[in-house]
Amino acid sequence: MLKKLIVSGLLGCVILVAWMFVVNAIFGFKGSIDRKQLPDERQVYEILKAGIVEPGRYICNPEPTWEGFPDGEPVFSILYGGVGHEFAGPHMLCELLLFFLAPALAAWMLSVTSERILSSYPRKVLFFVMIGLMFAIFDDLRDFGIGSYPLKDAFMLAVHDVVVWTLIGLVVAWWIRPEPGGVAHP
Repeated sequence: MLKKLIVSGLLGCVILVAWMFVVNAIFGFKGSIDRKQLPDERQVYEILKAGIVEPGRYICNPEPTWEGFPDGEPVFSILYGGVGHEFAGPHMLCELLLFFLAPALAAWMLSVTSERILSSYPRKVLFFVMIGLMFAIFDDLRDFGIGSYPLKDAFMLAVHDVVVWTLIGLVVAWWIRPEPGGVAHP
C-alpha cells in the first residue's frame, strides 16, 4: 500500500511539474494573472516598501463618506509574504513536496473508496475531477470579489485546477486498481 501511494504521488508530481512548466513557463498563464505590471511600478514599490513592514494581506479602500464607501471606486488588495527573491529556491522545494503530497493523499483517498469506484477507470478519473472541482469552487471561485481576483481570472484559475486534477486522475487511476479481495493495489 505504501509503495502504491509513493508511486502515485510521484506520478502525480510528474504530471503537476510538467503541467506547470508548460502552462506557466511556456505560456505564462499564472504570470498573466498574478504578475501584471504597473506603469509606475518603482514609485508604487517604494511607497509599499515604506508603508508595509509586516507580512499580511492588506486592503486599500476609497475614503468613506457618511453613506459608507462610495460606489464605483476601486478597492485594492496588497499581499506581502514577508520574504524576497532569496526565498525562491526553498519555496520551489516546498512546492515540489506539495506536488508530491497532494496526489499521494488523493490516491490514498481513492484507494479506500468503494469497489464500484475502484473497478471502473472512468469512475476513478471522475474521483480526481471532483477533487479539482472542489478546489475550483472552494478556493479559486471564492477568491473572486472585492480586493481579490476579477471574475474572469478566478474562473480561469478554476478551470486550470479542474484540468490539472483530471490529468493527475488519468495517470493515477491507471495505477490504482482493485485487488481480488477488494483492496486496491498497483
